[in-house]
Amino acid sequence: MKSLGIAGFAAISAPAYAIGVEPFRLRIQRYHLTPPRWPKDLNLTAALIADPHICDPWMNLDRVRFIVERTNALKPDIILMLGDYVASHKWQYDPIPPQKWADLFGDLFAPLGTHAILGNHDWWDDREAQIAGKGPTEYGQALINAGIELYQNRAERFEKDGRPFWLAGLDDQIALRPVQKLKRYRWRGLDDLPGTLKQVTDDAPILLMAHEPDIIGDVPSRVSLTLSGHTHGGQINWFGYKPAFPAKHGKSYAYGHIVETGGTTIARHLSLSMEPRHLIVSGGLGCSIVPVRFGVPPEITMVHLGDRPSAQTT
Repeated sequence: MKSLGIAGFAAISAPAYAIGVEPFRLRIQRYHLTPPRWPKDLNLTAALIADPHICDPWMNLDRVRFIVERTNALKPDIILMLGDYVASHKWQYDPIPPQKWADLFGDLFAPLGTHAILGNHDWWDDREAQIAGKGPTEYGQALINAGIELYQNRAERFEKDGRPFWLAGLDDQIALRPVQKLKRYRWRGLDDLPGTLKQVTDDAPILLMAHEPDIIGDVPSRVSLTLSGHTHGGQINWFGYKPAFPAKHGKSYAYGHIVETGGTTIARHLSLSMEPRHLIVSGGLGCSIVPVRFGVPPEITMVHLGDRPSAQTT
């Protein structure tokens, strides 16, 4: 009876924790690395803000304000926002106007600025953009209005301590839904990886922002590090089992620092070797589909590049 009682308590408390506790936590996840083509003496700290999925009560304006204050307190050199600012699930009160949360993100501060890409939900939730098959989306425009740089297949050159690097950002890879009336019969991405990288005009290292991490198979080794969100770290991690993002081809891109040694489907089929490419997938901040997180607390992800100590979590 005692064992049965413990099992019953666990069955009740786990869902309660996943709904009422973990989605409201916040941790700082740190990675320290010097990826290929990144100079050891080019020390750069990037704060990643991924997948807030803003809605009331799970990610209301007060919580956004707290995340902004916490990020600023970390004093990063640059802030990178990796998409999915809106929540599509029905478990929320009235939607929060995008300019209200965008203006709060406009208070983010870093010497090298705040830079953003869009995620799939930032496209899917904009009916006019879906019909037009192009932007701007109302969510992207809100970020621009707040003074945040928006990257849609664009690359820009920066310097840190006199050393150059490039920041590139892709538009979303599953931006447009299939719509039979528009004769759009499959999911369509608006990303242009080759066109974006063609904007790089020298051999300085490249950081790439891409909302969905699966693109790493197509990213050339010219890119030092790819930064992604989208997965929420799996959102549910039941002691290593992540039902929402199972491993593909024996690999999982759900969370963490990943070193990809394979390539595209064609490259794998032909057994072509490729140089290792480095990917960091943030666990993100919010929830999608349902407001549940278990085993993957919301996080601000701090990436320390250059000659630094090993990784740690706080």
